[in-house]
Amino acid sequence: MTWKMRVGTIGLAAALAAPRPALAQQRPLVTEDPETIGSGLILLEGGVDYQKDILYPASGLKGNLIRVPTLGVSVGLSSIAELQMDWGVHDRLVITDRQDAPLADLVTATGDRTTSVEDLVIATKIRVLSETAGRPAVGVRFATKLPNASNESGLGLDTTDFLATALVGKTVQSVRVVGNIGLGILGDPTKANNQNDVLLYGISVARAIAQGVEVVGEVNGRANTRSGVPPAGTESRAVMRVGARYTHGAGRVDAGLILGMTSRDPSFGVTLGYTYVFSAFRVP
Repeated sequence: MTWKMRVGTIGLAAALAAPRPALAQQRPLVTEDPETIGSGLILLEGGVDYQKDILYPASGLKGNLIRVPTLGVSVGLSSIAELQMDWGVHDRLVITDRQDAPLADLVTATGDRTTSVEDLVIATKIRVLSETAGRPAVGVRFATKLPNASNESGLGLDTTDFLATALVGKTVQSVRVVGNIGLGILGDPTKANNQNDVLLYGISVARAIAQGVEVVGEVNGRANTRSGVPPAGTESRAVMRVGARYTHGAGRVDAGLILGMTSRDPSFGVTLGYTYVFSAFRVP
């Protein structure tokens, strides 16, 4: 077991050690809770990420990535459904290495840095079953990733992806446990009309340690299901996150550590963010 896996395991164990979680998950986690935000509510979240030694296999660029700001909007369409949009306004990669890669010739950045917007992800989440004493909450999420990031920057693939995920969540005594499993259909950036199907997964825990204060942790990623070498940019990836969040009124501040579990993911990273929820409209 590597030091990154040991640190992540310790963080997850710590999250299991203390009292009551908030019902739903948001930043700094990405594993989706089956609970929705509520009818007529809007959730706004923004953050800043720093990720060290991240690799873009399709373009061959490797370096240190700053994402500022990352934005998310969730709209409660009903008591069981919400619309989500996630986007990054400005990604800047400080390039530390260039490797041979299928799309390396398309990269126009000639210096030691490159920038781009992020791909926009639009999703719908539906809670299918409410949680009871003897049953977890169950939901589904369908998402599409649109190709806003350019492959000329080296940070985008210029492909459209479709993601479908089953969501399960249960509060066990004072711990909130959430699991995701699903299918990702990822476009092949090197060959038109080709795709790679990947297994999507995630598991997270959240626990309150004081009034409004939680410690959280997760493992989230995707696993390549194709035999042989997958298309560049669709390889297996996985990240551990451990962190904390503080909720006061309608706002929440969060911070977390990011630990990559594959050679393509960041060796280390940090994330800081803020979330605000407000009532915006009444659903008839």
